[in-house]
Amino acid sequence: MHIVERDEDLRWILGSAYTVAVLGAHPDPKRPAHYVPAYLREHGYRVLPVNPKYAGRELFGERVRARLDEIDEPVDVVDVFRAADKLDGHLDEILAMEPPPGVVWLQLGIRNDAFAEKLTDAGITVVQDRCMLAEHRRLM
Repeated sequence: MHIVERDEDLRWILGSAYTVAVLGAHPDPKRPAHYVPAYLREHGYRVLPVNPKYAGRELFGERVRARLDEIDEPVDVVDVFRAADKLDGHLDEILAMEPPPGVVWLQLGIRNDAFAEKLTDAGITVVQDRCMLAEHRRLM
């Protein structure tokens, strides 16, 4: 797969995705890791929150999982709210997802080219340093 830069590719991802796992989801409405997935849910996406600190609680109408590889259903996009230097710690759990996600989306301010290359080598499309909410508003 590849690293996405073009608007038409972003539009295709946003238009074809339904289930979005949010790594680093947060219950505080003031934080991007809350209001971005809340926006996505309001716009028809199913949001599966992932955060070990809040595992077992409910957020966005779904049970919070501790890890991505605890999700036992297909995920179209993994939307990541984790610092770039923390991403390598999540590589194995992303690659262990069955089936693997079609896209890993690194939110605005998050870029890690080595991590992205490992994902693309595994056949996963990557978006880096872009806000899913802002891109949805701009393109959809």
